[in-house]
Amino acid sequence: MSEDRPDWEREGRDWPHRDASRFVEACGLRWHVQEMGPADAPVLLLVHGTGAATHSWRGLMPALAGRFRVIAPDLPGHGFTDPLPAGRLSLPGMASALADLTTQLGVHPAVAVGHSAGAAILARTCLDGRLAPRLLVALNGALKPFPGLASILFPSMARMLFLNRMTPKIFAWTADRAAVQRLIQGTGSRLDPAGLDLYRRLFQKPAHVAGALGMMANWNLDALDRELPRLAVRTLLVVGSDDKAIAPDTAFAVRDRLPDARVELMRGLGHLAHEEAPEHVAAAIVAEVEAIGLLAESRPN
Repeated sequence: MSEDRPDWEREGRDWPHRDASRFVEACGLRWHVQEMGPADAPVLLLVHGTGAATHSWRGLMPALAGRFRVIAPDLPGHGFTDPLPAGRLSLPGMASALADLTTQLGVHPAVAVGHSAGAAILARTCLDGRLAPRLLVALNGALKPFPGLASILFPSMARMLFLNRMTPKIFAWTADRAAVQRLIQGTGSRLDPAGLDLYRRLFQKPAHVAGALGMMANWNLDALDRELPRLAVRTLLVVGSDDKAIAPDTAFAVRDRLPDARVELMRGLGHLAHEEAPEHVAAAIVAEVEAIGLLAESRPN
């Protein structure tokens, strides 16, 4: 393995829930996947956002595993999963790869939970008919384009940085504990030292940084935004009131364009609300699942 990539025996030596990890071959990639919970329970799929990995679910996974078979992959180019080829680095490309992984695993998620860009990937996969969950949960979901000029500048800047091979290395060289703490605090969230250290480990590997930059460089939410009104799946939009990465008002605007959606506002939490208060977020997900009768349907007579 390249020194630029996170190594499972080094960066993953004490990875959260390491005993739940395995590696799976799908769509030409080697994926890192974690699984937890009863094999006969409804499947709940967790999809992290840009720059994160399965560690982002270290508190939420066990909080949900008592009721669900929880499956969480590292997205392509993130954590310990292989990167996608440049030609497939797009929202539809990422969505297709994720769908191929679920096919390889032989699962049909009843609940799909995505954080930030992960929510966009899941929405795209549902719109493309590759996944058909009963409930879609967007945790501070990145479901709308950046407003105004930012919609042009941000992807262009990410593309320029991605194309410069030195950028990931420079970022990795400067990713000490203080820099990572500033980055996380800039999202409106406050993580404990263990959580910050996990991000630091990843950000110090140029290939992980390149995976995040490549994802942002090829991100186009315009088509998704146009098609959102035909997203028929029931949707829960969980939003932290202190989110500085995605304006909380965005969730309410998205709700008004969806056929069946509601917003759950979590006061005092930021963009990484599920890492700050996993039990609180888990309770909101379980309550919504119970409201649609999914858990009752899955119980034996």
